Amino acid sequence: MAHLELTRPERSNAFDLTAARAFAEAVQIIERDDAARAVLLTGAGKRFCAGGDIHSMIAADDSSAYLRELADVLDGALQKLDSLPKPVVVAVQGSVAGAGIGVMLAGDLIVADHATRFVTAYSGIGLTPDCGVSWLLPRAVGQQRALQLLLTPTVIDGDQALSWGLVTEVVSGNAVSRARELAASIATGPSHALGQARRLQRGSWSADRATTGADESRTIAAAITTPEATALVASFAGSSRP
Repeated sequence: MAHLELTRPERSNAFDLTAARAFAEAVQIIERDDAARAVLLTGAGKRFCAGGDIHSMIAADDSSAYLRELADVLDGALQKLDSLPKPVVVAVQGSVAGAGIGVMLAGDLIVADHATRFVTAYSGIGLTPDCGVSWLLPRAVGQQRALQLLLTPTVIDGDQALSWGLVTEVVSGNAVSRARELAASIATGPSHALGQARRLQRGSWSADRATTGADESRTIAAAITTPEATALVASFAGSSRP
């Protein structure tokens, strides 16, 4: 299992350009690591992620060019993380804001502390969504709820995020511990099958029904030849005999 942690707690794990580049590099390392059968994504400190680092934008000589590069680098890393054939489990706490929502939604299973606060925050500073938030958020909670979050200063807590479908599970206390448990369990499972199931599900949003069906057929045909599937299929067949 690979552990990918945001480590700018003094900035609520907000991303400046240096942090975005480091994040992108870390995702590339995980992509090449065949031993990493699952990914645990966490944020150090009291808050998961505040999105982009506003202070770094203000300090830039050309704030527009800086923000464009920051958004492009971080979104490129998130798209890479999104496409990995490895399940991603996320733990969130404190607050998740702005691009932090896009970071969180690059995961498959999201465990939140019930006291976590979720807010898009863009409109409060006159900015617009980035890092896939306008694409990912309505797919998680539906169009009208996504628009409510984007167009108003609505803040929701962990319990409401669960009821809306924004997170998978809510705990009282240590979300990282529960997320680690889930990631460790997934890492002991059939990695090829789980990774490809993730790829098929996440890729289906941008493919039509026929393309998805054909991809499923190719993928399941390849899956049954893997050592893991061969052993599990044989075991199931043996145990199901009358």
